[in-house]
Amino acid sequence: MQSEALIDLGQSSDQGVKEENQDSYGVLLPESPTLEQKGIAIVIADGVSGCDAGKLASESCVKSLLNDYYCTPDSWTVKTSVQKVLMATNRWMLGMAQQAAHSNKGLATTMSALIVKSSTVHLFHIGDTRIYRLRQKKLERLTEDHRFWVSKDKNYLTRAMGIDAHLDIDYSNFLLEKADTFLLTTDGVHEFISDNTMLQIITDNDRNLERAAREITALAMQNGSDDNVTCQLVRFNQPPQINDQEVYRKLTELPFPPDLNAGMVLDGYRIERELHASNRTQLYLAIDTDTDAAVVIKTPSVNYVDDPSYLDMFVNEEWVGRRIDNNHVLSIIEQTRPRQFLYYVTEYIEGQTLRHWMSDNPQPSVHDVRGIIRQIARGLRAFHNKEMIHQDLKPENIIIDTQGTVKIIDFGSTKIAGIEEIATPVHRLSLLGTQHYTAPEYLLGEQASTRSDAFSLGVICYEMLTGQLPFGDKYGEKSLSKLHYIPSQQFNPDIPLWVDGAIEKIVSKKPSSRYEEISEFIHDLAHPNSLFTKSSHTPLIERNPIVFWKTLALVSMAANMVWLLLSSAD
Repeated sequence: MQSEALIDLGQSSDQGVKEENQDSYGVLLPESPTLEQKGIAIVIADGVSGCDAGKLASESCVKSLLNDYYCTPDSWTVKTSVQKVLMATNRWMLGMAQQAAHSNKGLATTMSALIVKSSTVHLFHIGDTRIYRLRQKKLERLTEDHRFWVSKDKNYLTRAMGIDAHLDIDYSNFLLEKADTFLLTTDGVHEFISDNTMLQIITDNDRNLERAAREITALAMQNGSDDNVTCQLVRFNQPPQINDQEVYRKLTELPFPPDLNAGMVLDGYRIERELHASNRTQLYLAIDTDTDAAVVIKTPSVNYVDDPSYLDMFVNEEWVGRRIDNNHVLSIIEQTRPRQFLYYVTEYIEGQTLRHWMSDNPQPSVHDVRGIIRQIARGLRAFHNKEMIHQDLKPENIIIDTQGTVKIIDFGSTKIAGIEEIATPVHRLSLLGTQHYTAPEYLLGEQASTRSDAFSLGVICYEMLTGQLPFGDKYGEKSLSKLHYIPSQQFNPDIPLWVDGAIEKIVSKKPSSRYEEISEFIHDLAHPNSLFTKSSHTPLIERNPIVFWKTLALVSMAANMVWLLLSSAD
């Protein structure tokens, strides 16, 4: 993509009547592929004049956003990335202010920023800097000043960076249109020039935004501005979208591998044997001829050689694996040799799937199940920390090695929040996992979340302890409203009531009723939660039919004995 043609830019800043210019601003337009993955950043900041270090505050805010934002994981959404960067900057400002408390050197700044990724504009704002949008000859203010007016002449900032540990940032997003022009100003400008005047200046200098910015700041000073003056103008000649032809070229630049047989060498990997084959992929055990290490090679099926959606999904599997470094997630091996074909390489795990383990251990202890679930949860958190949802967690996609280490495998269904924000000509496949482990929201066509993975984890836990499924074999076939949780004690009376309560909560049909964090579930599996030690609202006949009928028989026998005794007395 020719990034130079994307935008026109105009900037102007002056200290005005002040001794120091405490305004800061900047635009960062990266090269591909960062441009497509992270977008263009535009920011303006105004150091609070009541603080001695206003200049340092505004500069730090701008630099951290322009630099640190691009260091955040590509899998994160723009909103997550920017908010984490700003919160870290805010903490740093507060820390610096505390260290310099004796010198009364505070750091505070207002800030407004735009991240334009793909065809979407993401807006962030705190304070009284402003962002306007010029579209179809109309200038619209997109931000609200965080100021409280005591009187006509008196007001104060209600929000800014560096004044409170709790950072309340305005956020919004909208679609970008061709020729959209954004105007960013500090209060030294917009408090001394009307919106209509700024619109007229921009219109008169339509082909020279730099001159328009200079005229706006100069007029603000001429009108008596008593502050620093800064103005930025950015016009988008086209959205920073991926080129369609480039997408297809990248997906098809490597040919599919030939049929692989034992003894063949593929790019330095000697094929030992086929491990698994399906209509979508093949897995082979191979030896790296340079290191003698055993690895697994995953290849695409020739059935999909002309399917861009499938190719995109296959490429994303490796992309996901390379960004997760966790002992409980299958490792993707970085290849140092050039690839001649489309495939990727993973570590080889000697062990068995959780499905096989469950078959070999039909009556495991709660302690053993808890240990396995805890390891799976650690792997899931690695996905969730990167804003990824696995979406196909099931016993077949979990491996236990010979040392007892549990690992999550197969990333083909993984949903990546940051990638979802990027427009693409390729239709992204949405694989909803496996029927009995799929959260209800998938079946209802609703938005997935980390709690969807939590549901799958709960189903696995239930099945390990009981050999059954929490909603029976008809889950996914019947209407969800007709399905009810079956208490685990019905199949395994040795399961503590509080363990069953934790499982029932994590497999709730409503996502909002599940645990907010998987770690809470793990805690409740090991520590009795008083909420679950109380009597269940579920009738005893449903929770444990055997105990119900035994109790009923005892009560009946006792009643008969009392009746006989009374009859004898008469």
